[in-house]
Amino acid sequence: MTYLLALDQGTSSCRSIVFDELGHVVALAQQELPQIYPKPGWVEHDPLEIWRSQLATARQALAKAGLQASAIRALGITNQRETTVLWHRKTGQPIHNAIVWQDRRAEATCAQLREQGHEALIQSRTGLLIDAYFSGTKLKWLLDNVPDARVQAEAGELAFGTIDSWLLWQLTGGSLHATDVSNASRTMLFNVHSNQWDAELLDLLGIPPSLMPQVMPSSAHYGEAGAELLGHAIPIGGVAGDQQSALFGQACFSAGMAKNTYGTGCFMLMHTGTQFQTSHNGLLTTSAAQTTASAEFAMEGSVFVGGAVVQWLRDGLNAIKGSAEVEALARSVPDSGGVMLVPAFTGLGAPYWKPDARGTITGLTRGTTVAHIARAALESIAYQSAALLQAMSRDAVSAGAAPVAELRVDGGACINDLLMQFQADLLGIPVIRPAVTETTALGAAYLAGLSSGVYRSTAELSSMWRAERTFVPTLGAGRAAELMAQWEHAVRQTVLQ
Repeated sequence: MTYLLALDQGTSSCRSIVFDELGHVVALAQQELPQIYPKPGWVEHDPLEIWRSQLATARQALAKAGLQASAIRALGITNQRETTVLWHRKTGQPIHNAIVWQDRRAEATCAQLREQGHEALIQSRTGLLIDAYFSGTKLKWLLDNVPDARVQAEAGELAFGTIDSWLLWQLTGGSLHATDVSNASRTMLFNVHSNQWDAELLDLLGIPPSLMPQVMPSSAHYGEAGAELLGHAIPIGGVAGDQQSALFGQACFSAGMAKNTYGTGCFMLMHTGTQFQTSHNGLLTTSAAQTTASAEFAMEGSVFVGGAVVQWLRDGLNAIKGSAEVEALARSVPDSGGVMLVPAFTGLGAPYWKPDARGTITGLTRGTTVAHIARAALESIAYQSAALLQAMSRDAVSAGAAPVAELRVDGGACINDLLMQFQADLLGIPVIRPAVTETTALGAAYLAGLSSGVYRSTAELSSMWRAERTFVPTLGAGRAAELMAQWEHAVRQTVLQ
């Protein structure tokens, strides 16, 4: 049996998974990642803690699998995207905490870019809207606010990277400063048509080109993880941002296929093949994971707070002791009792793009219980995702394509049957949960397996994909539309404060 190792560095945890060549999970190790909140709207991670935890879980996964590193054919990396790290090239030490994708401190820079009329330029080159979500303005903030950062950057002493680049640097002992097209496409600095850093956009944000990593296909030879780290050198064969990696792991290789990942946030992607399509409904165009130098694209919608609303129930309200309890609590009532919870803790992402929105709970009565609030919190994940798919289908139809016919799902919250059934009811299409729900890590393993010869083609990977359960809509279209209208009314109330 051939084995592949996937490093899955996420927002709330570092995980490593050993897969066999059939895509089955052999062993998994995970460590929770501490979140740092210096100010309201600011979110940071310690890059050194990310590296320590990621390496520790890789060692633990190999030990759990009973395998030596020499048994691993190749290693793949998938990562939280947009999170921004700046480090010294000589010492490998970060000059500041990583600024996490959820962080909103760069909103003032974004507002200035919008006022200067740069939206059309940026969207046409990058497929992105101007938002503090993306790495470019985070990088500008670091250069402008960390003492001596800009001077050192202009002297060529610093390196910028998203988390994949940071891990590649550490794994290769500083010999490789690189990223893949899917991560690069989330910086607001990358021309997705030419697959190159855009000189005009770098200049617009005052980013020295020497900071930027080399951009490679998602499935390629990225050097080797040093033998001193895991006991034997392992080829690094694949890198992709977590959402493009999940699209790949779900075998959504052709135009019109879509998946939704229910993690800390929710991320829906629809493959559009080689067609760059500009959204007219608040979605983004992004680079899909690429196995060659040819550009491939996907439409994407991002919900900033998905599964994180369950963490808030646990840590903020103390309504539950563990995340696994939320489904039972929500099922203890037949519905939310008219309660709507909009978890706009860090603003609203697609398709609304309301950075000034804040979370609200509406519809409270004297009869409202914590169970109703828990149910409304769970349902908020489905409502936000339904708004994304509706926007995606409108874009597809306007481009002459068919609306999305089914939704493949993954991520931690997709194991929640109540949530998945409500999702199918709102969407009016089948929601399909795969046999292997670790599709983000699986995508990274597949990319590494393709470059190292374990797999011959994406067609072979498609034949391996299996469904575990299909959730069929049981709610009438009229009632689903009424519920969505109530949701949209609640969303409008979040920005009237």
